[in-house]
Amino acid sequence: MIVLKSRREIELMRQAGRLVARAHQIVRGLLRPGITTAEIDRHIEEFIRSHDAVPSFKGYRGFPASTCISVNEELVHGIPGRRRLRHGDIVSVDIGVIYRGYHGDSAWTYAVGDIPAEARRLLETTEQALMAGIAQARAGKRLGDIGHAIQQVVEAAGFAVIREYVGHGIGREMHEPPQVPNYGEPGKGLVLRPGMTLAIEPMVSAGTWETRVLGDKWTVVSADGSLTAHFEHTVAITDDGPDILTLP
Repeated sequence: MIVLKSRREIELMRQAGRLVARAHQIVRGLLRPGITTAEIDRHIEEFIRSHDAVPSFKGYRGFPASTCISVNEELVHGIPGRRRLRHGDIVSVDIGVIYRGYHGDSAWTYAVGDIPAEARRLLETTEQALMAGIAQARAGKRLGDIGHAIQQVVEAAGFAVIREYVGHGIGREMHEPPQVPNYGEPGKGLVLRPGMTLAIEPMVSAGTWETRVLGDKWTVVSADGSLTAHFEHTVAITDDGPDILTLP
């Protein structure tokens, strides 16, 4: 069942989302060659808890950390640890916050120092795809319009949309109906209504769309080892258009 949010609930989600956005600003300041992914995770957890909020991910289905940090061919659900970032890496940081019972969720893929031109193009394309999807998140549109807009941007650039992982509804629960695929047909699927809140999150590979899960049973990587990128915002559908809740 899809839960439509009231204005009050959307404002609470915005407060959670602002904390997520501020956490990403901290990540930008931390990223450098030599830092471990565990150090980044520790700083973000300390920030979240210092603002009377709780990390969405820690303990979720047994996940051991407060952030998901995925490097290069790692797409999503990477577990922070001893890995040290290196010059030329791209690193996706997914952050979720629970504030007063409501979730905010946003992911961004960052460059560590100078990165190859093709990696830069992958990041730029995935961010553009996110914004194209958000532009379709309007009352009266359909879920297929969001996915189609994302797919068009990605495939026009010669990259692949990941099929096995999708966006989702969000609110009191981190994952709520409906699923939000990053591909689809325009004019097809669920009609979007004011009060819906969605985590729109294109996940893109420079190679194959297929993935596999590593032995830690969490980290998802591209099946062919190609670079991947992941960008995400939490968005409310309103009478006035899409409202991005995970902005500073």
